[in-house]
Amino acid sequence: QVQLVESGGGLVQAGGSLRLSCAASGRTFSSYAMGWFRQAPGKEREFVAAINWSGGVTDYTDSVKGRFTISRDNAKNLVYLQMNSLKPEDTAIYYCAAHSFYNALVAYPRNGLDYWGKGTLVTVSS
Repeated sequence: QVQLVESGGGLVQAGGSLRLSCAASGRTFSSYAMGWFRQAPGKEREFVAAINWSGGVTDYTDSVKGRFTISRDNAKNLVYLQMNSLKPEDTAIYYCAAHSFYNALVAYPRNGLDYWGKGTLVTVSS
């Protein structure tokens, strides 16, 4: 079992930055690939970024490439999403997720994922 708790959301002006954190419980954290997803009002949840178990492989959705960076600290059971140059269209609830297979995160929503957090709200004002 893995429990995930996101934090770091809030209100920020366009062009600003936020860093989201996802704290994971469980001693098997380092064996999971991790991802960030978001759901904007009236829209379906979408993939944002993923990182493999070692941190050596990452992927991003096109709209955040060059602005967002995913990273992890396996010693602390933490995953981060550094968000720079934020835009109003980045406004959403951001969720972290864990899955045994990296490709399943990138392919979301074609398949279910093992574990989800409850999300943290990011609001970007114009």
